[in-house]
Amino acid sequence: MKKRLLTIIILAGLLPLSCTDDFDALNTDPTKASGESFDPNLLLPSVQQNHVAATAGYNGGILFQSMWMQILASTTSGAANYYSNGDKYVISSNTNSYLASTWNTDFRAASLAYEMEQLTKDKPALANLMNVAIIMQVQCISNISDTYGDVPYTQALQAKSGITLPVYDTQESVYKSLLTRLETATAALSADAALPTNDAFAGYKGDITKWKKYGYSLMLKLAMRLTKADPATAKTYAEKAAAGGTFASVADDAYVVMDDANGYTNGNGAALSTPADIYQVRWSKTLIDYLRANNDPRLGKIAEVPAAGLTANQEFTTAGNTAPAAQLGLPNGYDMNGGATDISKTAGYPGGTGAGANVTPIGRYSRPVAAFRGRSAPLFVLTYAETELLLAEAVTRGYAVGGTAAAHYKNGVSAGIQSLSRYGATLEIPAATADAYATANPLVAANALKQINEQIWATTGTLFNFSEAWHNWKRSGFPVLTPVNYVGNFSGGAIPRRQPYPTTEATQNSANYSDAVGRLASGDNWVSRIWWDK
Repeated sequence: MKKRLLTIIILAGLLPLSCTDDFDALNTDPTKASGESFDPNLLLPSVQQNHVAATAGYNGGILFQSMWMQILASTTSGAANYYSNGDKYVISSNTNSYLASTWNTDFRAASLAYEMEQLTKDKPALANLMNVAIIMQVQCISNISDTYGDVPYTQALQAKSGITLPVYDTQESVYKSLLTRLETATAALSADAALPTNDAFAGYKGDITKWKKYGYSLMLKLAMRLTKADPATAKTYAEKAAAGGTFASVADDAYVVMDDANGYTNGNGAALSTPADIYQVRWSKTLIDYLRANNDPRLGKIAEVPAAGLTANQEFTTAGNTAPAAQLGLPNGYDMNGGATDISKTAGYPGGTGAGANVTPIGRYSRPVAAFRGRSAPLFVLTYAETELLLAEAVTRGYAVGGTAAAHYKNGVSAGIQSLSRYGATLEIPAATADAYATANPLVAANALKQINEQIWATTGTLFNFSEAWHNWKRSGFPVLTPVNYVGNFSGGAIPRRQPYPTTEATQNSANYSDAVGRLASGDNWVSRIWWDK
């Protein structure tokens, strides 16, 4: 990946100069390429890598959404107090930097995808790559909009044309345009044209059949975002997505395997492989209780209770106890400060581990196993499990997408369990086991929306796709979560429903920023609802 990604630096050499007839010939840097000779395929992995990076690690996912959604939890004391942003909705010293990271990183991905589109739009031989570029723009901009609400869109990515202060489009108009562009680009993909190269989606290798399924699966997800805000559009595009053909198996999962050795690090793994973070970050009681109540086979794979004592809890070379019966989730909203919210005051507190200077009060609570600490671990974009669960909901809502809700739900539950194998053999659960579990835990029609969306939460959460868990929770309302109301929190004791705009927008693009803020019901804060979040 290193060679392919680093080649984008040659774009810095696109400086059109002319003085004499032979100036270009005499002064052309042979290490740089012109727009005519540059291969836009070289941009694709940078687009994909930047997008997944926007959802991981200190760019937001593990600091914010993982704990807002009560997938992870932290007592946020000592060196890792920055987890207060997620676990307790409390500002830390770098919160303003963190909240801007998704915006900055995903817009970087979108800008590279736009550049890829511009370099291919007049080259019929590269039509597939142009349409892939559009699909990736839709992926990136939808995530930005899902996170912040109204965003620059029609004038975004136009700095080379002189537009540096873009207007903010309404999320409604953004979404409708994204769906239209996605439909056109996905339908235009053709196996008869040149295949994209340098594809960083694991197992894709430019396969147009897979990219078509990805485009239609993304369409399904975006359509289902609108089930409350615009039910007619949701139904129309969900049905178009199903007719086009969404993911058919876990082999279609869209994810990027990171490459730490060459500088492309999994942000979640990087966080969880430092002593302070590995000590502070635990699985939430909400998730562990859910998995235990359902006898879910993921419980004995994803979680471990560290060996006794503070030292063992701060290092990760010694494996912990993975027995399902031993797992205990950490309640969100507690600390180790000795007051009323000290972890020792919680109901059912199990006591600490170790003795003397080596004691830790959180030693019995479960943490993510070693596979999640891999700096070259995968980062997920969209999975077969999610699409099948969304199809189950679509059927439940009366959409003509084919199949039964029960069958789609079974497929989705089994696939979510199987996709854990992307983290390596230690997390692999045989397909037969996953299928047996899904069969034994069928969809109950009277409780369908709750079951389906709790499974989306558990699946995206255990795959560490925390932003997706948050977006779907905002849309569906499931699982029903009890908010944390810690002293000094920034959301009035409510679970955050959006991230405020980067603070630089108010100063650098003030007029357009002010227009967007004026459309938010309660201003640019953590609890104003975006358009589709009804």
